[in-house]
Amino acid sequence: MATWRLGNTPIALPLAPIASLLLGHPVPTIKETTLAKAKEDAIVFEGTILESLPNAMFRVELENGHNVLAHISGKMRMHYIRILPGDKVQVELTPYDLTRGRITYRFK
Repeated sequence: MATWRLGNTPIALPLAPIASLLLGHPVPTIKETTLAKAKEDAIVFEGTILESLPNAMFRVELENGHNVLAHISGKMRMHYIRILPGDKVQVELTPYDLTRGRITYRFK
């Protein structure tokens, strides 16, 4: 927070809008940088769907032989992309829990 004065009254303003005005281009906020960092940390594997489970969950066998529980990403759900057992998919895993993942792409 930056403190500016309007007459004798101090005003606290967040730094991102001020920096974007001074620099002439938008400065990413903490939330935007955190989301970008989370996507960079994802580990991407290819795998095969073994079985379909309730609530859009799937058991996926990764190319390295491990089995993970994965759900469909929001964009795939939004575009009604169907996934069936036997399909080849791309799965993102976080380094925090290597037993669960997100299906981000279905190969044709």
